[in-house]
Amino acid sequence: MPFSSDGNRNFPISKFESMLKTNDVYFFDADDFEDIIHHYLDLGKVALAKKAIKIGLEQHTSSTNLKLLLIEVLIFENRFDTAERMLDELAALETSNEEVYIQRANIYSKKDNHAMAIELLKEALVYAEDHADIYSLIGMEHLFLDNYSEAKDCFIKCLEEDPQDYSALYNIIYCFDFLEDHDGAITYLNTYLELNPYSEIGWHQMGKQFFHKKMLKEALAAFDFAIISDDTFVGAYLEKGKVLEKLGRYNEAIENYELTLGLDDPTSFAYLRIGKCHEKLGNDNIAKQYYYKTVHEDPLLDKGWIAITDFYLKQYNYQKAKYYINKALNIDSENIAYWKRCAEINKELHLYEEADISYQKTIELGNYELSTWTSWCDILIKIGEFDSAVHIMLQALEFYPNEALLEYRIAGLYYTLSDGIKGRFHLKNALADNYGKHSILKELFPSVFGRQTVKNIITDFKKASI
Repeated sequence: MPFSSDGNRNFPISKFESMLKTNDVYFFDADDFEDIIHHYLDLGKVALAKKAIKIGLEQHTSSTNLKLLLIEVLIFENRFDTAERMLDELAALETSNEEVYIQRANIYSKKDNHAMAIELLKEALVYAEDHADIYSLIGMEHLFLDNYSEAKDCFIKCLEEDPQDYSALYNIIYCFDFLEDHDGAITYLNTYLELNPYSEIGWHQMGKQFFHKKMLKEALAAFDFAIISDDTFVGAYLEKGKVLEKLGRYNEAIENYELTLGLDDPTSFAYLRIGKCHEKLGNDNIAKQYYYKTVHEDPLLDKGWIAITDFYLKQYNYQKAKYYINKALNIDSENIAYWKRCAEINKELHLYEEADISYQKTIELGNYELSTWTSWCDILIKIGEFDSAVHIMLQALEFYPNEALLEYRIAGLYYTLSDGIKGRFHLKNALADNYGKHSILKELFPSVFGRQTVKNIITDFKKASI
């Protein structure tokens, strides 16, 4: 359980820390030691938690709960043999202690034996008075096994035990989403909301399901109910704003996004969406200011840098676009979307060598879209790197076999390199793949297209196909 911050409960902690500093020995109740240990574990201060456990067991040698906390730490440190020996000792004394089964299950889970963990947790259910946490643990084990339907059923039982356990509700909807059962999720949420009509989380999740199904009016109503249930629920305003954007009601969307700025710390997402709405309304100067706020609030949000770069691209202000995409690349040099835009900008600025490097980086990072390959090839053609262009197109052909856009380029390149045999081979492949696109040859290689031998191949192919 999370450690309370009130003064009475903080006193044992300050007293314990004073003891550590002075080397004095103070006596604490076993319950106090449990609170101290939980406090340090919640903060991730395992070393201090272990000190508290050691001293606690020295003062309360028979405390089962302190022993279980030690076992929990041992499991965390993967010291399974020692933990299991202690569990064997506890099991001999307390056969009906559900925590013994839970910790055994924890060991099996960490060993990736999730099926055995589930069986042990089911045994724990027999002895436990509060089943909610155990159902949640069983659900998580099923998730490890990709048993989403079984996991969903466990989380539903967990929520039935504790209707305010919103983590269980989120997990239920996660399972429905993974199973792509949005209708099932809506049916379940309707049942849940009949019993909990003022659950802002329930309405929020309902709205997201309707949004996924493009039932925008229903989604809007659900988010309104979420806001009625809690008028400070930032997530509901953000989702409502997204729906209003889809409906083209940009001014109303802006109002909802702006409300979130006053309810909590401003988010880069809200700034970005406000900027997008203003851009749709033609308020370019205001949009630009919000894009600046977006990247200032969160320099790691790639959508912010992309938005401001695209803003300047639409205005054909390539110098400004280049300035901002370079700033983005200085922050994240492994972002494919940045490099694609960098290549496009360099191409528009006729900086073909830089565009070549940008396209190369885009491919190296794993972007194998057809347009990336062809655009890179066209840049190499512009700078006369015909051998490199052939190499690139042959690579692309491995990803896109029988693709005319590639074959026509390869044919033109081989003819340019005076390799008529290979040029003719790839030209015939291209014509067979898509005769109608032979204009590509004329656009990229006009001198090749003008050759009589090439015209004859194209004409003969057309005659043969009639």
